[in-house]
Amino acid sequence: MSFAQVTSQVTSQVTCPYCRSESAEGALVCASCGRDIAVPATLLAERDDLLRKREDLRDELKRARDEIEAIMRRRKSR
Repeated sequence: MSFAQVTSQVTSQVTCPYCRSESAEGALVCASCGRDIAVPATLLAERDDLLRKREDLRDELKRARDEIEAIMRRRKSR
C-alpha cells in the first residue's frame, strides 16, 4: 500500500456521533453500532438557513437593546 493510499484512508474517516467509532466517509450507517450517520443535503441546507436566521435575530435584538438604552438615557436626562 502506498503512502498516498494510507493518507487518503486516514483522512477519509468520519466519527459516529453515537458510539464515536470511525467509519468511512460517505458511509450511510456506522460500521460499529449500525446507526444512521448520513446527513441529507436538505437537512444541511435547513441548518444553514436556521443559522442565518439566528444571526439576523441576534442583530435585530442588539438594535432593539441599543434603541431601548437610548430611550432610557433620554428619559433620565429630562
